[in-house]
Amino acid sequence: MQQLRMIEERLNQQPDKQLSLTDPDARSMATSGRGTGMVGYNVQAAVDTKHHLIAAHEVTNVGHDRTQLSNIAFKAQEAMQENTLGVVADRGYFKGPEILACEQAGIETYVPKPMTSNSKAEGRYSKLDFIYLAQDNEYQCPAGQRLTYRHSTREEGMKIDVYWTSACKTCPQKMQCTTGKERRVRRWEHEDVLDAMQRRLDSTPGKMKERRCTVEHVFGTLKFWMGSTHFLMKSLPHVGTEMSLHVLAYNLRRVVNILGVAETIKAIRLVGA
Repeated sequence: MQQLRMIEERLNQQPDKQLSLTDPDARSMATSGRGTGMVGYNVQAAVDTKHHLIAAHEVTNVGHDRTQLSNIAFKAQEAMQENTLGVVADRGYFKGPEILACEQAGIETYVPKPMTSNSKAEGRYSKLDFIYLAQDNEYQCPAGQRLTYRHSTREEGMKIDVYWTSACKTCPQKMQCTTGKERRVRRWEHEDVLDAMQRRLDSTPGKMKERRCTVEHVFGTLKFWMGSTHFLMKSLPHVGTEMSLHVLAYNLRRVVNILGVAETIKAIRLVGA
C-alpha cells in the first residue's frame, strides 16, 4: 500500500495524469476501441504519392493526431522545398486552427470532417442541413427560416458566432430539428476555410483512397519489419532515433527499387561529394 501511495503521488505530479512505470515518456495512445488504449508513442509521417518515400516524420507521445497536421505538413514542405503542397489526412487530424495554419502557408488540405453529430445520430437535422448565406451572414434551415447572428463567444481561443431564429417554437419540423427552445447553429470565424476544403473533397472523391494507398502502405511495411513489439528502445529521444533508422532503411530500400543499386550508389556519392 505504501508503494502504491508513492506511485499515486508521482501520478498526481504529472500534467496529463499519466505515468508509465516501464518508460517515463510513454503515454496512452487512442485506439479505435471505445475505452481502450495502447501505451506507447505516436509516429507522424508524410509520404509522397509518386514514389512512396517518407518526406518527413516525427515521434511524439501525444495520444491523438488533432494537433499534428500543420507540424508534419510544415516539415514535409521544408524537406521537399515546395512553396505549395497538397496534404491528405484522415478524420483524426481535423482541427480548424491546424487546417487554417496549413492554408495560410500555401498548403492545400484534404481532411474529412469527423462524424460526431448527436443530432444526426438521433435522427434529427445536423449542421450540414443548414445552408450558410455569406452575403447576409445568416443560415437557412431545412424549413426555409433564416437563423440570424445573435452573439459571439470564445472557445479554446477560437471566436465562435452563434445563430438562431425565434420561429422555432411554431415550426412544424421542430421535433426533427431540436429538443431545446430553439435550434442554435455555431460558426467559427474562419469556417469558410473548412467549407472550401469540403468542396475540394467533394470534387475529388478519390483523395482518401489515395491516402490509404500511400501512407497506410508505408506504415504497414514498417510495422511488419518491426515485429509485434514495434519499438525496442525507451524514452522519447531514443525511440525517435530508432524510428529515424527505420525511416532511413525504408527510404534506401525504396530508392534502390526505383533507381537500382548502381544508380543509388552513384546518387549517394554525388550527394556526399
